[in-house]
Amino acid sequence: LALSGALGGCATSGNPKDPVEGFNRAVFAFNEGLDTVLIKPVAQGYDTAMPMPVKTGVTNFFGNIADLFIGVNNLLQGKPDQALSDLGRVAINSTIGILGLFDVATEAGLEKHEEDFGQTFGRWGVGDGAYVVIPVFGPRTVRDTAGLILDVAVDPLGDIDHVPTRNSLTALRLIDARADLLPADKVVEEAALDKYAYVRDGYLQRRRNLVHDGNPPRQDD
Repeated sequence: LALSGALGGCATSGNPKDPVEGFNRAVFAFNEGLDTVLIKPVAQGYDTAMPMPVKTGVTNFFGNIADLFIGVNNLLQGKPDQALSDLGRVAINSTIGILGLFDVATEAGLEKHEEDFGQTFGRWGVGDGAYVVIPVFGPRTVRDTAGLILDVAVDPLGDIDHVPTRNSLTALRLIDARADLLPADKVVEEAALDKYAYVRDGYLQRRRNLVHDGNPPRQDD
C-alpha cells in the first residue's frame, strides 16, 4: 500500500475510479504471471486428482470457518436475523456436519451469506476509495483493503501455532478456492478485449452489489 501511494503520482490515469492504473496494471501482470506458472497449474492438478466429495468437503470446511465471521459482519451491519442464521450454520455444520465437512445447514434451510469487513465498512457509509491491485490478493479498493486487513487479523488459521499445519491449511484453502474459479477462466478470456479493465469493472460492480445486498442505489453516469 505504501508503494502504491508512492508510485501514484507517476502512474495516474484519467479514470477517477482507478487513479493509479499504470501501477495496478503492473501488479495485475505480476499476479497473472504467478497464477500462470504456479497457482493455476497446482489448482488444475488438485481439481483433476481429488474426487468430487473430497473437494466439496474441503470447500465446506473452510466455508464453515468463514460463516462465523460472516455472522459477525451481519451483526455489525444491523442484520441480526441473518447473523443468527450464520451462527446457526456454524453450530449445525460443526457438529452434525462433522467440523463443517458436510453442509447440513443449507439442506436444513439456512442460507449461506457472503459478508466481510469491507462490506461492513461500506454499509457504514465508508466510500470505496481508489481501486488497487494487491500482489497475490488481487483486486481491491482502499476500503476493501482495510477490510482485508481485519479479515486476515481474525482468521482462525493464523492462530495455529504449529507452522507447518498453518501453512498447509492456508495453501490448501488457496488452491481449493482457485480450483473453484477454473470454470470462469474461459469465460473471462473469451469476453475480455482488455482483461485488466474487464476484471476491474466486474469487481467494482460486484462489490457494490454485495454492499447493498443486491439492491444498489442508482448512480449518475
